[in-house]
Amino acid sequence: MLQSINPYTEVVIKTYPEHSPKEIEKIIESADKTFLSWQKVEFKKRSALMKKAGDVLRKRKDEFGELMTLEMGKPLEQSIAEVEKCAWVCDYYSENAKRFLSDELIETDASKSYVSYQPLGVVLAVMPWNFPFWQVFRFAAPGLMAGNAGILKHSSNVSGCALAIENVFKEAGFPENLFRAILVKSSEMEFVIEHPLVRAVTLTGSVSAGKAVAAKAGSVLKKTVMELGGSDPYIILDDADLEEASSTCVTSRLINGGQSCIAAKRFIIVESVYAEFEKLFVEKMKNVKMGDPFNKENLLGPQASVSLRNELHQQVLRSVEMGAKLLTGGELSKIKGAFYPATVLSGVKKGMPAYDEELFGPVAALIKVKNENEAIETANDSIFGLGAAIFSQDVTRAEEIAKTKMNAGSCFVNSFVKSDPRLAFGGVKQSGFGRELSVFGIREFVNIKTVYVK
Repeated sequence: MLQSINPYTEVVIKTYPEHSPKEIEKIIESADKTFLSWQKVEFKKRSALMKKAGDVLRKRKDEFGELMTLEMGKPLEQSIAEVEKCAWVCDYYSENAKRFLSDELIETDASKSYVSYQPLGVVLAVMPWNFPFWQVFRFAAPGLMAGNAGILKHSSNVSGCALAIENVFKEAGFPENLFRAILVKSSEMEFVIEHPLVRAVTLTGSVSAGKAVAAKAGSVLKKTVMELGGSDPYIILDDADLEEASSTCVTSRLINGGQSCIAAKRFIIVESVYAEFEKLFVEKMKNVKMGDPFNKENLLGPQASVSLRNELHQQVLRSVEMGAKLLTGGELSKIKGAFYPATVLSGVKKGMPAYDEELFGPVAALIKVKNENEAIETANDSIFGLGAAIFSQDVTRAEEIAKTKMNAGSCFVNSFVKSDPRLAFGGVKQSGFGRELSVFGIREFVNIKTVYVK
Protein backbone atom coordinates (compact mmCIF):
# COMPACT_ATOMS: atom_id res chain seq x y z
CA MET A 1 0.00 0.00 0.00
CA LEU A 2 1.13 3.55 -0.74
CA GLN A 3 0.37 6.38 1.67
CA SER A 4 0.00 10.13 1.18
CA ILE A 5 0.76 11.88 4.49
CA ASN A 6 0.06 15.56 5.11
CA PRO A 7 3.45 16.96 6.21
CA TYR A 8 1.72 19.80 8.10
CA THR A 9 -0.60 17.67 10.25
CA GLU A 10 1.32 14.38 9.91
CA VAL A 11 -2.04 12.71 9.28
CA VAL A 12 -2.54 10.09 6.56
CA ILE A 13 -4.58 11.66 3.76
CA LYS A 14 -5.28 8.48 1.83
CA THR A 15 -3.93 4.98 1.27
CA TYR A 16 -3.62 3.62 -2.27
CA PRO A 17 -3.39 -0.04 -3.29
CA GLU A 18 -0.40 -0.80 -5.49
CA HIS A 19 -0.83 -2.07 -9.01
CA SER A 20 0.14 -5.72 -9.37
CA PRO A 21 2.69 -6.78 -12.01
CA LYS A 22 -0.19 -8.16 -14.10
CA GLU A 23 -2.08 -4.87 -13.86
CA ILE A 24 1.02 -2.93 -14.88
CA GLU A 25 1.59 -5.29 -17.79
CA LYS A 26 -1.95 -4.63 -18.97
CA ILE A 27 -1.51 -0.84 -18.59
CA ILE A 28 1.68 -0.89 -20.68
CA GLU A 29 0.11 -3.08 -23.37
CA SER A 30 -2.95 -0.83 -23.51
CA ALA A 31 -0.76 2.27 -23.79
CA ASP A 32 1.21 0.73 -26.65
CA LYS A 33 -1.97 -0.29 -28.47
CA THR A 34 -3.33 3.24 -28.09
CA PHE A 35 -0.01 4.68 -29.31
CA LEU A 36 -0.29 2.77 -32.58
CA SER A 37 -3.40 4.74 -33.48
CA TRP A 38 -2.41 7.99 -31.72
CA GLN A 39 0.77 8.41 -33.77
CA LYS A 40 -1.41 8.68 -36.89
CA VAL A 41 -3.55 11.50 -35.47
CA GLU A 42 -2.94 14.83 -37.18
CA PHE A 43 -1.28 17.66 -35.29
CA LYS A 44 -4.42 19.75 -35.54
CA LYS A 45 -6.40 17.26 -33.44
CA ARG A 46 -3.51 16.65 -31.01
CA SER A 47 -3.19 20.41 -30.59
CA ALA A 48 -6.88 20.86 -29.83
CA LEU A 49 -6.77 18.17 -27.16
CA MET A 50 -3.65 19.60 -25.54
CA LYS A 51 -5.22 23.05 -25.50
CA LYS A 52 -8.22 21.46 -23.77
CA ALA A 53 -5.88 19.93 -21.17
CA GLY A 54 -4.65 23.44 -20.40
CA ASP A 55 -8.26 24.59 -20.03
CA VAL A 56 -8.98 21.75 -17.60
CA LEU A 57 -5.98 22.74 -15.51
CA ARG A 58 -7.08 26.37 -15.32
CA LYS A 59 -10.66 25.42 -14.48
CA ARG A 60 -9.56 23.12 -11.64
CA LYS A 61 -6.45 24.98 -10.47
CA ASP A 62 -7.76 25.65 -6.97
CA GLU A 63 -8.67 21.98 -6.49
CA PHE A 64 -5.33 20.74 -7.80
CA GLY A 65 -3.42 23.38 -5.86
CA GLU A 66 -5.05 22.25 -2.63
CA LEU A 67 -4.20 18.62 -3.40
CA MET A 68 -0.53 19.48 -3.93
CA THR A 69 -0.36 21.47 -0.71
CA LEU A 70 -2.00 18.66 1.24
CA GLU A 71 0.32 15.99 -0.14
CA MET A 72 3.72 17.76 -0.06
CA GLY A 73 3.26 20.97 1.92
CA LYS A 74 4.13 23.87 -0.38
CA PRO A 75 2.28 27.17 0.20
CA LEU A 76 -1.09 27.13 -1.54
CA GLU A 77 -0.39 30.16 -3.74
CA GLN A 78 2.73 28.43 -5.09
CA SER A 79 0.72 25.26 -5.76
CA ILE A 80 -1.92 27.17 -7.74
CA ALA A 81 0.83 28.97 -9.68
CA GLU A 82 2.32 25.58 -10.52
CA VAL A 83 -0.96 24.42 -12.04
CA GLU A 84 -1.14 27.61 -14.10
CA LYS A 85 2.40 26.98 -15.36
CA CYS A 86 1.35 23.49 -16.43
CA ALA A 87 -1.47 25.03 -18.45
CA TRP A 88 1.12 27.30 -20.08
CA VAL A 89 3.29 24.38 -21.17
CA CYS A 90 0.20 22.67 -22.64
CA ASP A 91 -0.57 25.83 -24.63
CA TYR A 92 3.05 26.18 -25.72
CA TYR A 93 3.33 22.73 -27.25
CA SER A 94 -0.20 22.89 -28.60
CA GLU A 95 0.89 25.93 -30.60
CA ASN A 96 4.46 24.92 -31.52
CA ALA A 97 4.77 21.12 -31.74
CA LYS A 98 3.90 20.91 -35.44
CA ARG A 99 6.56 23.49 -36.32
CA PHE A 100 9.17 21.83 -34.09
CA LEU A 101 8.59 18.43 -35.70
CA SER A 102 8.09 19.42 -39.33
CA ASP A 103 10.31 17.73 -41.90
CA GLU A 104 13.59 19.56 -42.50
CA LEU A 105 14.72 19.56 -46.12
CA ILE A 106 18.48 19.18 -46.60
CA GLU A 107 20.26 19.61 -49.93
CA THR A 108 22.35 16.60 -50.92
CA ASP A 109 23.06 14.71 -54.14
CA ALA A 110 19.60 13.13 -53.82
CA SER A 111 16.61 14.44 -55.68
CA LYS A 112 15.06 14.82 -52.25
CA SER A 113 16.46 14.33 -48.75
CA TYR A 114 15.21 15.41 -45.39
CA VAL A 115 15.10 14.70 -41.67
CA SER A 116 11.77 13.56 -40.25
CA TYR A 117 10.74 13.23 -36.61
CA GLN A 118 8.76 10.13 -35.69
CA PRO A 119 7.45 9.11 -32.24
CA LEU A 120 9.08 6.25 -30.33
CA GLY A 121 6.13 4.72 -28.51
CA VAL A 122 5.55 4.30 -24.78
CA VAL A 123 7.77 6.59 -22.69
CA LEU A 124 8.14 5.87 -18.96
CA ALA A 125 8.43 8.90 -16.66
CA VAL A 126 9.79 8.49 -13.13
CA MET A 127 8.91 11.71 -11.34
CA PRO A 128 9.55 13.30 -7.89
CA TRP A 129 7.29 14.88 -5.30
CA ASN A 130 8.66 18.42 -5.17
CA PHE A 131 6.78 19.81 -8.18
CA PRO A 132 4.19 17.05 -8.50
CA PHE A 133 2.31 18.60 -11.45
CA TRP A 134 4.98 20.63 -13.27
CA GLN A 135 7.61 17.88 -13.50
CA VAL A 136 5.03 15.63 -15.13
CA PHE A 137 3.53 18.12 -17.57
CA ARG A 138 6.89 19.32 -18.85
CA PHE A 139 7.43 15.72 -20.00
CA ALA A 140 3.85 14.85 -20.92
CA ALA A 141 2.91 17.89 -23.03
CA PRO A 142 5.76 17.53 -25.55
CA GLY A 143 5.69 13.74 -25.34
CA LEU A 144 2.03 13.36 -26.26
CA MET A 145 2.21 16.11 -28.88
CA ALA A 146 5.10 14.22 -30.49
CA GLY A 147 2.82 11.20 -30.85
CA ASN A 148 4.09 9.11 -27.93
CA ALA A 149 2.18 7.46 -25.10
CA GLY A 150 3.13 8.05 -21.46
CA ILE A 151 3.39 5.91 -18.33
CA LEU A 152 3.89 7.84 -15.08
CA LYS A 153 5.57 6.36 -12.03
CA HIS A 154 5.21 9.17 -9.50
CA SER A 155 6.64 9.49 -6.02
CA SER A 156 4.48 7.45 -3.65
CA ASN A 157 3.67 10.39 -1.34
CA VAL A 158 1.92 12.24 -4.19
CA SER A 159 -0.17 9.39 -5.57
CA GLY A 160 -3.24 11.62 -5.47
CA CYS A 161 -1.52 14.06 -7.81
CA ALA A 162 -0.51 11.22 -10.14
CA LEU A 163 -4.10 10.05 -10.53
CA ALA A 164 -5.36 13.63 -10.88
CA ILE A 165 -2.96 14.22 -13.78
CA GLU A 166 -4.11 11.03 -15.49
CA ASN A 167 -7.65 12.32 -15.13
CA VAL A 168 -6.76 15.70 -16.69
CA PHE A 169 -5.90 14.00 -19.97
CA LYS A 170 -9.04 11.86 -19.84
CA GLU A 171 -11.22 14.90 -19.16
CA ALA A 172 -9.54 16.76 -22.02
CA GLY A 173 -10.60 13.98 -24.40
CA PHE A 174 -7.31 12.16 -25.03
CA PRO A 175 -7.61 8.43 -25.76
CA GLU A 176 -8.24 6.64 -22.47
CA ASN A 177 -5.01 4.63 -22.20
CA LEU A 178 -2.63 7.10 -23.82
CA PHE A 179 -1.41 8.47 -20.49
CA ARG A 180 -1.58 6.26 -17.41
CA ALA A 181 -0.24 6.41 -13.87
CA ILE A 182 1.07 3.27 -12.22
CA LEU A 183 1.10 3.01 -8.43
CA VAL A 184 4.16 1.02 -7.48
CA LYS A 185 7.19 1.31 -5.19
CA SER A 186 10.52 2.34 -6.70
CA SER A 187 11.99 -1.03 -5.73
CA GLU A 188 9.55 -2.74 -8.09
CA MET A 189 10.44 -0.72 -11.19
CA GLU A 190 13.06 -2.90 -12.88
CA PHE A 191 10.60 -5.01 -14.84
CA VAL A 192 8.78 -1.84 -16.01
CA ILE A 193 11.99 -0.34 -17.37
CA GLU A 194 12.90 -3.65 -19.02
CA HIS A 195 9.47 -4.17 -20.59
CA PRO A 196 9.93 -4.44 -24.37
CA LEU A 197 7.02 -2.07 -25.08
CA VAL A 198 8.60 0.70 -23.00
CA ARG A 199 10.80 2.50 -25.53
CA ALA A 200 12.44 5.23 -23.43
CA VAL A 201 12.71 6.55 -19.88
CA THR A 202 12.83 10.05 -18.41
CA LEU A 203 13.61 10.70 -14.76
CA THR A 204 13.68 13.73 -12.53
CA GLY A 205 15.11 13.03 -9.09
CA SER A 206 18.20 12.37 -7.04
CA VAL A 207 21.61 11.42 -8.42
CA SER A 208 21.34 7.95 -6.88
CA ALA A 209 17.93 7.36 -8.46
CA GLY A 210 19.20 8.64 -11.79
CA LYS A 211 22.21 6.33 -11.76
CA ALA A 212 20.06 3.30 -10.94
CA VAL A 213 17.45 4.00 -13.60
CA ALA A 214 19.97 5.02 -16.26
CA ALA A 215 22.01 1.87 -15.62
CA LYS A 216 18.96 -0.37 -15.92
CA ALA A 217 17.71 1.42 -19.05
CA GLY A 218 21.20 1.32 -20.54
CA SER A 219 21.41 -2.43 -19.99
CA VAL A 220 18.47 -2.83 -22.38
CA LEU A 221 19.59 0.02 -24.68
CA LYS A 222 16.78 2.48 -24.04
CA LYS A 223 17.06 6.23 -24.52
CA THR A 224 16.99 8.23 -21.29
CA VAL A 225 16.82 11.83 -20.15
CA MET A 226 18.06 12.54 -16.61
CA GLU A 227 17.29 15.74 -14.68
CA LEU A 228 19.01 15.23 -11.35
CA GLY A 229 20.20 17.23 -8.35
CA GLY A 230 21.79 20.62 -8.17
CA SER A 231 23.78 22.84 -5.84
CA ASP A 232 23.28 26.06 -7.75
CA PRO A 233 25.87 28.78 -7.15
CA TYR A 234 24.84 32.44 -7.09
CA ILE A 235 27.79 34.79 -7.58
CA ILE A 236 27.56 38.28 -6.07
CA LEU A 237 30.17 40.50 -7.74
CA ASP A 238 31.61 43.70 -6.28
CA ASP A 239 29.33 45.97 -8.34
CA ALA A 240 26.04 44.12 -7.70
CA ASP A 241 22.91 45.93 -6.54
CA LEU A 242 22.98 44.31 -3.11
CA GLU A 243 19.42 45.16 -2.09
CA GLU A 244 17.98 43.63 -5.23
CA ALA A 245 20.43 40.73 -5.24
CA SER A 246 19.74 39.77 -1.63
CA SER A 247 15.96 39.82 -2.18
CA THR A 248 16.25 37.71 -5.33
CA CYS A 249 18.55 35.26 -3.58
CA VAL A 250 16.19 34.83 -0.63
CA THR A 251 13.30 34.20 -3.02
CA SER A 252 15.25 31.59 -4.92
CA ARG A 253 16.44 29.83 -1.79
CA LEU A 254 12.94 29.57 -0.27
CA ILE A 255 10.64 28.85 -3.24
CA ASN A 256 8.93 25.50 -2.74
CA GLY A 257 10.35 25.32 0.78
CA GLY A 258 13.83 25.26 -0.73
CA GLN A 259 13.00 21.86 -2.21
CA SER A 260 13.99 22.57 -5.78
CA CYS A 261 16.89 21.29 -7.86
CA ILE A 262 17.36 24.80 -9.30
CA ALA A 263 16.98 26.71 -6.03
CA ALA A 264 19.93 28.90 -5.07
CA LYS A 265 22.04 26.95 -2.60
CA ARG A 266 25.61 28.30 -2.52
CA PHE A 267 25.99 32.07 -2.35
CA ILE A 268 29.48 33.12 -3.43
CA ILE A 269 30.20 36.72 -2.49
CA VAL A 270 33.24 38.86 -3.32
CA GLU A 271 34.79 40.00 -0.02
CA SER A 272 34.50 43.74 -0.72
CA VAL A 273 30.68 43.48 -0.51
CA TYR A 274 30.40 40.40 1.68
CA ALA A 275 29.55 42.11 4.98
CA GLU A 276 26.75 44.22 3.51
CA PHE A 277 25.27 41.32 1.54
CA GLU A 278 25.32 39.04 4.59
CA LYS A 279 23.57 41.67 6.69
CA LEU A 280 20.79 42.18 4.12
CA PHE A 281 20.40 38.49 3.37
CA VAL A 282 20.24 37.32 7.00
CA GLU A 283 17.76 40.05 7.90
CA LYS A 284 15.44 38.98 5.08
CA MET A 285 15.74 35.29 5.99
CA LYS A 286 14.93 36.06 9.65
CA ASN A 287 11.74 37.85 8.62
CA VAL A 288 10.31 34.90 6.70
CA LYS A 289 7.05 33.62 8.16
CA MET A 290 6.72 29.87 8.55
CA GLY A 291 3.56 27.92 9.27
CA ASP A 292 0.28 26.64 7.83
CA PRO A 293 0.77 26.43 4.03
CA PHE A 294 -2.88 27.41 3.52
CA ASN A 295 -2.21 30.78 5.21
CA LYS A 296 -1.16 33.35 2.60
CA GLU A 297 1.08 35.15 5.10
CA ASN A 298 3.42 32.15 5.36
CA LEU A 299 6.12 31.98 2.70
CA LEU A 300 7.54 28.79 4.20
CA GLY A 301 5.43 25.68 4.73
CA PRO A 302 6.59 22.30 6.03
CA GLN A 303 9.13 20.13 4.27
CA ALA A 304 7.62 17.23 2.35
CA SER A 305 8.18 14.74 5.18
CA VAL A 306 9.65 14.50 8.67
CA SER A 307 12.36 12.12 7.44
CA LEU A 308 13.50 14.54 4.74
CA ARG A 309 13.47 17.39 7.28
CA ASN A 310 15.63 15.34 9.63
CA GLU A 311 18.13 14.51 6.87
CA LEU A 312 18.48 18.21 6.10
CA HIS A 313 19.04 19.01 9.79
CA GLN A 314 21.83 16.46 9.99
CA GLN A 315 23.57 18.13 7.04
CA VAL A 316 23.38 21.45 8.87
CA LEU A 317 24.68 19.96 12.13
CA ARG A 318 27.61 18.26 10.40
CA SER A 319 28.52 21.51 8.62
CA VAL A 320 28.51 23.39 11.93
CA GLU A 321 30.62 20.68 13.56
CA MET A 322 33.15 21.17 10.76
CA GLY A 323 33.38 24.92 11.36
CA ALA A 324 30.44 26.62 9.65
CA LYS A 325 28.77 29.38 11.64
CA LEU A 326 25.01 29.42 12.15
CA LEU A 327 23.67 32.94 11.54
CA THR A 328 19.97 32.15 11.83
CA GLY A 329 17.73 29.10 11.99
CA GLY A 330 19.25 25.65 12.20
CA GLU A 331 17.02 24.37 14.99
CA LEU A 332 14.21 21.87 14.75
CA SER A 333 10.89 23.65 15.06
CA LYS A 334 8.62 22.90 18.02
CA ILE A 335 5.62 23.34 15.71
CA LYS A 336 3.90 20.10 14.77
CA GLY A 337 4.73 19.10 11.23
CA ALA A 338 7.83 18.69 9.09
CA PHE A 339 8.96 22.30 9.52
CA TYR A 340 12.51 23.60 9.13
CA PRO A 341 13.27 27.31 9.54
CA ALA A 342 14.98 29.59 7.05
CA THR A 343 18.64 28.94 7.88
CA VAL A 344 21.89 30.70 6.97
CA LEU A 345 25.39 29.25 7.35
CA SER A 346 28.54 31.34 6.91
CA GLY A 347 32.17 30.27 6.72
CA VAL A 348 31.20 27.36 4.51
CA LYS A 349 34.19 25.54 3.03
CA LYS A 350 34.97 22.59 0.80
CA GLY A 351 34.45 19.29 2.59
CA MET A 352 31.36 20.44 4.46
CA PRO A 353 27.94 19.04 3.49
CA ALA A 354 26.76 22.64 2.91
CA TYR A 355 29.48 23.01 0.25
CA ASP A 356 29.64 19.57 -1.35
CA GLU A 357 26.11 18.19 -1.08
CA GLU A 358 22.68 19.30 -2.22
CA LEU A 359 20.77 20.85 0.69
CA PHE A 360 17.15 20.17 -0.28
CA GLY A 361 15.48 22.68 1.99
CA PRO A 362 15.60 26.32 3.18
CA VAL A 363 19.30 26.39 4.08
CA ALA A 364 21.69 28.91 2.52
CA ALA A 365 25.47 28.53 2.45
CA LEU A 366 27.46 31.81 2.33
CA ILE A 367 30.97 31.60 0.89
CA LYS A 368 33.38 34.56 0.88
CA VAL A 369 35.89 34.83 -1.99
CA LYS A 370 38.59 37.36 -2.88
CA ASN A 371 37.63 38.27 -6.42
CA GLU A 372 35.76 37.39 -9.58
CA ASN A 373 38.15 34.63 -10.67
CA GLU A 374 37.93 32.88 -7.31
CA ALA A 375 34.13 33.24 -7.41
CA ILE A 376 33.95 31.48 -10.78
CA GLU A 377 36.36 28.76 -9.65
CA THR A 378 34.33 28.15 -6.48
CA ALA A 379 31.03 28.12 -8.35
CA ASN A 380 32.32 25.44 -10.73
CA ASP A 381 33.86 23.42 -7.89
CA SER A 382 30.90 21.07 -7.62
CA ILE A 383 29.81 17.67 -8.85
CA PHE A 384 26.61 19.39 -10.00
CA GLY A 385 25.92 21.62 -12.98
CA LEU A 386 22.23 22.45 -13.22
CA GLY A 387 21.79 26.20 -12.76
CA ALA A 388 23.82 29.27 -11.82
CA ALA A 389 23.32 33.01 -11.48
CA ILE A 390 25.55 36.07 -11.55
CA PHE A 391 24.69 39.46 -10.06
CA SER A 392 26.40 42.58 -11.42
CA GLN A 393 25.38 45.99 -12.70
CA ASP A 394 27.82 45.45 -15.56
CA VAL A 395 25.49 43.25 -17.60
CA THR A 396 28.01 42.69 -20.40
CA ARG A 397 30.57 41.41 -17.91
CA ALA A 398 28.04 39.14 -16.18
CA GLU A 399 26.71 37.78 -19.48
CA GLU A 400 30.22 36.83 -20.59
CA ILE A 401 30.72 34.91 -17.34
CA ALA A 402 27.36 33.18 -17.75
CA LYS A 403 28.02 32.21 -21.34
CA THR A 404 31.64 31.12 -21.31
CA LYS A 405 32.81 30.46 -17.75
CA MET A 406 30.01 28.68 -15.85
CA ASN A 407 29.63 24.90 -16.00
CA ALA A 408 25.85 24.66 -15.82
CA GLY A 409 22.86 23.97 -18.04
CA SER A 410 21.20 27.30 -17.25
CA CYS A 411 22.95 30.54 -16.34
CA PHE A 412 20.94 33.63 -15.39
CA VAL A 413 22.07 37.21 -14.94
CA ASN A 414 20.49 39.36 -12.20
CA SER A 415 17.64 36.89 -11.81
CA PHE A 416 16.98 33.59 -10.10
CA VAL A 417 17.11 30.40 -12.17
CA LYS A 418 13.73 29.15 -13.35
CA SER A 419 12.32 26.84 -16.00
CA ASP A 420 10.39 28.24 -18.96
CA PRO A 421 8.63 26.24 -21.71
CA ARG A 422 10.43 28.37 -24.32
CA LEU A 423 13.94 27.62 -23.02
CA ALA A 424 15.94 24.39 -22.90
CA PHE A 425 16.23 22.92 -19.42
CA GLY A 426 18.73 20.39 -18.07
CA GLY A 427 22.18 19.99 -16.58
CA VAL A 428 25.72 18.72 -16.93
CA LYS A 429 28.00 16.64 -14.71
CA GLN A 430 26.06 14.86 -11.93
CA SER A 431 23.01 17.01 -12.67
CA GLY A 432 22.18 14.74 -15.57
CA PHE A 433 21.94 14.79 -19.35
CA GLY A 434 19.43 15.49 -22.08
CA ARG A 435 17.10 18.46 -22.24
CA GLU A 436 13.48 19.20 -21.48
CA LEU A 437 11.24 21.99 -22.78
CA SER A 438 11.58 24.16 -25.91
CA VAL A 439 12.31 22.56 -29.28
CA PHE A 440 15.08 20.46 -27.72
CA GLY A 441 12.75 18.78 -25.24
CA ILE A 442 10.20 17.59 -27.77
CA ARG A 443 12.96 16.12 -29.94
CA GLU A 444 14.44 13.97 -27.16
CA PHE A 445 11.94 11.15 -27.53
CA VAL A 446 11.52 10.89 -31.28
CA ASN A 447 13.29 8.96 -33.99
CA ILE A 448 15.30 11.55 -35.91
CA LYS A 449 15.01 9.81 -39.24
CA THR A 450 16.87 10.56 -42.44
CA VAL A 451 14.89 10.02 -45.65
CA TYR A 452 16.86 9.95 -48.94
CA VAL A 453 15.14 9.76 -52.33
CA LYS A 454 17.26 9.31 -55.48
